[in-house]
Amino acid sequence: MKQEIITYLSTLKEELFQLSYFLYTNPEKSFEEYKAKDYITNLLKKYNFNITHNYMNIPTAFYAEYGTGHPKICYICKFSASSFENTHIYGNNMNCSMSVGAALGLSKIISKTKGTVILLGCPGDDFNGSELTMAKQGIFEDIDVVIAPHSDVKNFESGTSMTVMPMQIEYLSNDSIEKNTLNYYSPLDACLFTFNALGILLKNTCNECSIDGISIEGAKNPYIYPSYAKAKFYIRTQNDEYAEILEDKIRNFIKALSPILNVKSNISFFELPSQSLLTNKALSRLFEHNLKESGIINIDCCKDYKVGLSIGSISHTTPCIYPSIGIVNDTTVIFPSKEFAECTVSEFGKEILLKACQALALTGLDIIEKEELLREMTEELYKNT
Repeated sequence: MKQEIITYLSTLKEELFQLSYFLYTNPEKSFEEYKAKDYITNLLKKYNFNITHNYMNIPTAFYAEYGTGHPKICYICKFSASSFENTHIYGNNMNCSMSVGAALGLSKIISKTKGTVILLGCPGDDFNGSELTMAKQGIFEDIDVVIAPHSDVKNFESGTSMTVMPMQIEYLSNDSIEKNTLNYYSPLDACLFTFNALGILLKNTCNECSIDGISIEGAKNPYIYPSYAKAKFYIRTQNDEYAEILEDKIRNFIKALSPILNVKSNISFFELPSQSLLTNKALSRLFEHNLKESGIINIDCCKDYKVGLSIGSISHTTPCIYPSIGIVNDTTVIFPSKEFAECTVSEFGKEILLKACQALALTGLDIIEKEELLREMTEELYKNT
C-alpha cells in the first residue's frame, strides 16, 4: 500500500503545486482567508472528503475527513498570510499543500485498512491561531495523532516552544479618594508600579522568563488624573509549570497592591494562553524515518522556539509533532522573509513538496497498520503530561 500512496501522489503533484501557487498569489490575513478556504475545500470535495464548514463557529475554519473510526490521523492545515507583510513569509501556502497532499495520499488506501484521515483547516497564524480555541473545546481528545508540518530553511526534528500567557491588568480609581491630594495614586501609577515589580518577579522565577508586547492605555490628557488604566503584555516561560508559578505570583501581587494604592483591580487573559510544545518522540522518530525513505536525508536536531505556538496546547492532549521541512537550496535565504516566500513556489520547493507529502502520508499509514506504534505514542503522552 505504500507504493500505491507514492504512485497516487505523483499524479497529484501539479494540483498540489497549483494550490500552493494560488495561496501565494492570493494572500489573505488571519481569519479573512475566504478565497483560500473555498479553494481548499473544493479540492477536498472533488476527492470525496466530508467537510464541515464554519467549524467551531470560525468562518474560515473547516473539518474535512475521509474514512470512519479509529485510529484518527489529523494533519493541521495552515493557510493564512502574515498579518504584517500580507504575503506568505512563513510559507503557509506550502504548509497547506503539504497537509492537503498527505491527507489525499492517505485517503487513497484508507478504505482498504481502517481509521480516518482528518484535514483540519486552522485559520490564524502559528502563534495565536484557531488551534487554541479548538484545543480549549476538547476536539483533539478524540483524535489519535496530530501532525503539523511547516516549511523552513532547513530540516529540523520537532522540538519545543515557550508557554505564553497574554495577561491584562485593569485598574480603576476609588471614587472616595480625593484626586487633587498628594496622597492620591492614579490607576496609571498602579500600572507603572506593576511593571517595575514584574521584572523582579520574573528574575526570581526562572532564567528564561520574559515579558514583552507591552501596551498601556491610560491618561489621554497629561493634566487630568485618569480614573482607569489598562495594561496588556505577554509573559513567556520555559514550560507550563513556571507559567503557573508566575501567574500565581502576579495575581497575589496585584491583590496586595490594590488596597495599598487605593485602586480597584482586575486581572485576566486578553487572548487564550498557549502551552509549551511537548513533541512526541515516538511519532517524531517515525516521521523522520519516512522523511529519509522519501529522499530527505539531512535532518538536524530539534528546533526549539523562543515563542509560543498554537500547536503546543494540542500536544498536551494528543501525540503531536511540529517538524520543519527545508524548502530552500540557497543558504542566504532567511526565515521568515519575502525571499523565503518566493522559495515556496520555486522548482526546488515543488520537488520537496512531493517528498514531504509522501513522508506525511506514509507516517499515517504506519500508525494505522501497526497498533504497537500508536500504543507507544499514547503511553509517552500519558507519561509526560
